Amino acid sequence: MATREREVDNADRMSEHEALMWSIEKDPWLNPSGGSIVLLDQPVDHARFMRQMRAGIALTPRLYQRAVPGFGRISTPAWVPDAEFDINAHVREVVLPGPGTDRQLLDLAAQLYSEPLDRTRPLWRFVLISGLEGGRGALWAIIHHSVADGIGQLRMAEMYQDLERDAPPAPEVDLEQVIDDAVAAHQAKESGGNTADSVMSTLRNSASHLARRQWGIGRRMAGEVALWPADPRRINDTVGVAVDTVKAAARQLSPSSERSPASPLWSDRSRHRHLEWVRVDVDELKAAGKALGGSINDAFMAGLVEAVHRYHVEHDTPIEFTNTSFVLSTRSDGKAGGNSFTPVPLTLPAGPMSPGERVAAVVNATAEAKDEAQRTGGMTGLSGVANLLPISVVTQAARSAAHHIDFATSNLRGAPIPLYCAGAKVLATVAMGPVAGTGANITAMSYDGAFDMGIFVDPEAITDPTAFAANVAASFADLIAAGSAAQQLATNKKSAKKKSATKKTAAKKKSTTS
Repeated sequence: MATREREVDNADRMSEHEALMWSIEKDPWLNPSGGSIVLLDQPVDHARFMRQMRAGIALTPRLYQRAVPGFGRISTPAWVPDAEFDINAHVREVVLPGPGTDRQLLDLAAQLYSEPLDRTRPLWRFVLISGLEGGRGALWAIIHHSVADGIGQLRMAEMYQDLERDAPPAPEVDLEQVIDDAVAAHQAKESGGNTADSVMSTLRNSASHLARRQWGIGRRMAGEVALWPADPRRINDTVGVAVDTVKAAARQLSPSSERSPASPLWSDRSRHRHLEWVRVDVDELKAAGKALGGSINDAFMAGLVEAVHRYHVEHDTPIEFTNTSFVLSTRSDGKAGGNSFTPVPLTLPAGPMSPGERVAAVVNATAEAKDEAQRTGGMTGLSGVANLLPISVVTQAARSAAHHIDFATSNLRGAPIPLYCAGAKVLATVAMGPVAGTGANITAMSYDGAFDMGIFVDPEAITDPTAFAANVAASFADLIAAGSAAQQLATNKKSAKKKSATKKTAAKKKSTTS
C-alpha cells in the first residue's frame, strides 16, 4: 500500500525538468511557454469546439490541474485539481478588426503571447479568432512548458482535431463532475493521515527523490545534508558545490563565449516580441537536404545560418560564426503533454559558403553536439541540480547562457494529411517557440506538404525582423534550387555511367561474336 501511495505522489509531482520550466518564469525575460497560431479556412464552430475541449480536458488531467509549490527546494511543485476550474477562463473569442490581414493576425499572436498566464490556474489559454480576410479564422494557443514540450503539445492538440470536416461530434462529458471527483480523490489522499504523518511522509519522499537525482552531485548533496546537524560548517560547502556544478552545466549548455562571441548586431535583449512566417515545400526541402548530403533538419539549420549571414552582410556587420541551439527530443512514449527534450548548443560558421558547404558544416557540428549532450546529460542533469538552488542564481545563469545564443531552433513533425478543427480546415500552423533571452526562436512545423517556419524575434536584438524573414525566404529558395541542381547532376552522372556500361557490354559482345 505504501508503495502505491508513493507512486501516486510521484505521478502528481512535476519532474525536475518541468519544475525548472515553472521556476524560471519568475524572471519574465525567460518565459518558457510555447505558443502557436493555427490558420483556418473559416472560423471554428464555437459550440462544437467547446464540446471537443470538455471531452479532451476530461482525459488530460494536466489541463484542469494547477501547480502548487513543493516543500522548500527539496521537493518539486505538485499538480493538484483546480476546484474552481472554469473553461471560459481559458478559452475566449476575439474578432480581428478590418481588413483582417495575416500581418494583423501575427501581431495579435505576439501581443497575446506577452500576456502572462495566471499561475493560480491551469497553465494554458486558447483564443478563437474571426474576422480574417477571405472569411478565414484562426486558433491561437499557449501552453506552459511545464505542462508540455512541442511534441507533447502536438499530441494534446489531437483532442480538438479531426480527420474530416463533418466528423462525428465529441461525446458529451460532464467536465464539472470529472473535476469534482478528482478534487475529492485528492482531498481524500491528503487527509489520509494526520498532519505530522503528512509532513514526515513529504520529507521522506523528498529525501528519497533527492537521492535518486540523476547527477552525482544530487547523491553527494543528499549525504551532505544528512550531516548538517552534526557539522553545520558543511552547509556552506554543500551550497558551494551545487553552485559550481550548475555553473559548469550551464557552460555545457551554451557555446563558449571565448570560442565564438555572440553576434554584436544582436547583442541587445528585451521582453518585446515580433512574429514572422515563412513557408516552403516540405518535400522540396527534404530532397534538397538529401541531395546536399544531409537530412531535412540539416537543411533547415543550413538555411537559417545562410539567412543570418546575409542579414549581417546587409547591415555591414559580417560575422565568422553564429551561436545557435536546437532541441533534441528524448521522448520514447506516445503520451500527450510532458517534457522529454534537451537543448543542444551549436556554433556554426557564418561566413560565405555554398549551400552544399553549409549543409556539410551543419552535419559535422550537429553530430559532435549531440554526442556531447548525451555524455553530459544536458538538461536532464542540469535540472536536478538547478532546482536545489535559489531561483535568483538559476535565472541569472540561464539569462547569461541565453545571451550567448543568437537564435534557437526546433523542428516539429506535424500531420502529413489535412486536419480539421470544429468544422474548419487547418491551412497552416505557425509555431511560437520560447525566445527566453535569445535573439530569436525559429520553430518549424511540417503539415500537409508544407514546412512553416514561425520566426519569433526579440525586435531589440533583430531590429529589422521583416528583412530577416526575407533573408530566410531567399536563403531557403536558393538552398532548394541548389539541391535540385545537385540531384539533377547526380541523375545525369548515373545515366551517363549506365550508358557507358551499356556501350562497353555491347562492344564486348560484338568482339566476342566476330
